[in-house]
Amino acid sequence: MAGAASWSFSESDFKQIQQHLQAFLRDSNARCALIVDRTGQLVATVGDPPQFDSAAFASLTAADFSANDQLAKMIGEHEFASLVHQGEKESMFLADVAKRVILVVLFDQRTTFGLVKLKAKGAVEHLNRVFEAMFNRVGAGPAAPEKGLLEGAEDEIDKLFG
Repeated sequence: MAGAASWSFSESDFKQIQQHLQAFLRDSNARCALIVDRTGQLVATVGDPPQFDSAAFASLTAADFSANDQLAKMIGEHEFASLVHQGEKESMFLADVAKRVILVVLFDQRTTFGLVKLKAKGAVEHLNRVFEAMFNRVGAGPAAPEKGLLEGAEDEIDKLFG
């Protein structure tokens, strides 16, 4: 899997990413949003600066998402598109973006998980478009299989186990 080291984005891409994240934080009242690539590299941070080692956090976040992908497969799911870790005071929401990066949202009691999840849906849609256009432009290939291919695979799985 190619990580951020093998692709780069323009200043325009970065501004679009920041604008979508800033709008998301404003609408959700979350504290911080980070973009982490699937290899554990921190790509972008918007909002309150994290009070911890961002590089270690990014690496652990990618490992967490990867482990949960494996758990999903074990229970018969292709993947988990999002995860939530809810604490007493601090929580985090993680969502897949363009099959290549992870949106990580840090939030506290100033908001609710429901509002974060609701507003994240729109942010992920916007970010998917930005990242997919960027990956296609830099030759990183399609971000996800074609819809028809997935539907065909689901039919085959249904035949095998149905």
